[in-house]
Amino acid sequence: MTTLTTGTPRPVITAWSAVSPYGIGRAAFADGLRERRTTVTELGPEHGTLPGGAGHVVPGFSVREVLGKKGTRSMDRVTGLAVAAAGALLDDSPRNRAVGTGEGAAFALGTTTGSAQSMMDFTRDSFTGEQPFFVDPARFPNTVMNCAAGQSAIWFRLKGPNATIAGGRTAGLHALNYSRRLLGAGRARTVLCGAAEEFSQARAWLEHHSGDQPADGTPAAPALGEGCAMLLVEPHTPEDADQPVLAEVLAVELGVVLDGDPGPALVACLRAALRRAGVAPSEVAAVARSGAPGREGLREADAVHEVFGAVGPADLTPTGLIGDTGAAAAAFQAAALLSYAEDRPAEAAGRIGVITSVDRTGTVGCALLGLR
Repeated sequence: MTTLTTGTPRPVITAWSAVSPYGIGRAAFADGLRERRTTVTELGPEHGTLPGGAGHVVPGFSVREVLGKKGTRSMDRVTGLAVAAAGALLDDSPRNRAVGTGEGAAFALGTTTGSAQSMMDFTRDSFTGEQPFFVDPARFPNTVMNCAAGQSAIWFRLKGPNATIAGGRTAGLHALNYSRRLLGAGRARTVLCGAAEEFSQARAWLEHHSGDQPADGTPAAPALGEGCAMLLVEPHTPEDADQPVLAEVLAVELGVVLDGDPGPALVACLRAALRRAGVAPSEVAAVARSGAPGREGLREADAVHEVFGAVGPADLTPTGLIGDTGAAAAAFQAAALLSYAEDRPAEAAGRIGVITSVDRTGTVGCALLGLR
């Protein structure tokens, strides 16, 4: 039985990085957002037969070219994206690697299913091979959703708890909440927290048949995107003068939709988060929505307007620029808020950034970050 440590200070985010349709690394993502560059591109035959011809993919991303040949022969794309994002964060400064690896360094990754493409490819091989068991055993680990987190821990010697949390577009918030609980319970010294999603033929067709197609009066669904955003989360230690606090995790609230309408559930989450953090809507500087397609996205926007409409916070929703990144969405929203705070310290410092998320499976959530 784990007892949550009382009086534990709120965790803080001290570093972040991303592998996104803008490229690899924090600077590439921040520059792309700053310039408001869209990343949509027409996709060639190397991506297979797709229901649509456009997408937001990480430019030129090849697992073996980015990570090298050793240990990557059977690594799938979503695992490569997660390992590359974690590596980019750890390589960004000597301190990141010193505190983010080794004993007590945990890893929490949000996902939808792991790699749908790996699952389907492996299953197909069992039907098309000469015998059902004539499959490549090295590719079997890719079919389980915790493959990316496990490989990341192996690559970077993360010896703390290792968790994969499935939650669709809210997965990044679930991972952040899990990270907060690990630190609060003293189960980890630091947490690499993120979420990952790949662009693949399998995912494209699954989304095409998911029921997320726009109804009359709703905007068209954005093209699919991919990538991984990663945060370094740790307890706030004011006595550590070298700790570069970028934001404080004030609250994470998650909920479920009971009547088919995500709006009221998200409003309840937002108001509960404000109460928990002890802040007022007027203190909010920016909001980054998940921008889910269809009715869910419209009700998400309505909920944000209901709670913060009178304040008029900056809208940092990245979906229109980098596409529908699925499970990675909330992690990219956090990265957008941190990038905004870095670019506009006069407007953001001491104020609140809000992440909201809705998913067609009936989950909603939000997080409040105290920007520095």
